[in-house]
Amino acid sequence: MGADKRATRRRYSAEFKAQVLAECNVAGASVAKVAMAHGINDNVVHGWRKLARDSGAAPLDRPSEFVPVTVTAAPAHAADAGGIEVELRRGAVMMKITWPLCAAVDFAAWMREILR
Repeated sequence: MGADKRATRRRYSAEFKAQVLAECNVAGASVAKVAMAHGINDNVVHGWRKLARDSGAAPLDRPSEFVPVTVTAAPAHAADAGGIEVELRRGAVMMKITWPLCAAVDFAAWMREILR
């Protein structure tokens, strides 16, 4: 018989859970996308949301007014960049991928899934 592998349960801090739940509460946010961006299963996040609702925890306060933000033009070299380029090789097969820089978070989640 082979070595006995035990599944380990990952533990998350209260601060991390609060951060993920706050990201899920943003208007238009997808729980699945937020979970994927943090490398966790969306069912875990749904469970956290249910526990928060059942415990009667108050949702995070949202500011009642807008905060002024100054937006500057992006540097010229960032506009010229083609994106994130990755070359994957497995045996004789080679795959070259170019991912847009504006979707870097999605790329990171995709790479986590590929490298599992």
